[in-house]
Amino acid sequence: MSEGPRIAVLDYGIGNLRSAEKALQHVGAAARLVSDVASVEAADAVVLPGVGAFGACARALRDSGLDAPARSALDAGVPFFGVCVGFQLLYEGSVESPGAEGLGVFPGTVGALPAGVKHPQMQWNRLDPQGEPEPAPLRGLGERPWVYFVHSFAPPVGEETAATCDYGGPVAALVVRGALWGAQFHPEKSGTTGLALLANFVRLATAVAA
Repeated sequence: MSEGPRIAVLDYGIGNLRSAEKALQHVGAAARLVSDVASVEAADAVVLPGVGAFGACARALRDSGLDAPARSALDAGVPFFGVCVGFQLLYEGSVESPGAEGLGVFPGTVGALPAGVKHPQMQWNRLDPQGEPEPAPLRGLGERPWVYFVHSFAPPVGEETAATCDYGGPVAALVVRGALWGAQFHPEKSGTTGLALLANFVRLATAVAA
């Protein structure tokens, strides 16, 4: 096991999460899948993955009992990275699953991708930074890096949006608020660019834990 920061990858029964765990280990983190509250509370950083439908993920997170330590980590400013549906769960809800509640860290409702484009977006696409030219997750990744998407829904573009992609119009792809990051794309499926982004997260976790 790496001597790097302890990163808890929340295992709440929503599918195979080994690829995210292994990618984080590859870039120097002591990452492991966790399904108990104590392991989340002891971690230096938290990763919330998600695959499938918003409502199913929201329900599974709640039923697992990991929603409370996830909220506590967010409230405490622990480095936190939501990925794919885990990114969407940072918002209040989703048109995909009316009535299902997200964590509500960011305002707004996750919506469907624009009409006139194929659903889902299942392809490589380029990130277009918003605001600052090189937000923390994208440091060292080059101009408009390519990353891999698989999704039919995305949060609204807001003040927290650090990068968009062009898919029938601007689509929120990355958010940053301090030590909280969220990505609609899959870093673990995005080759060397994705690994470099995860390495940036590991550096953030190391700095905060020091």
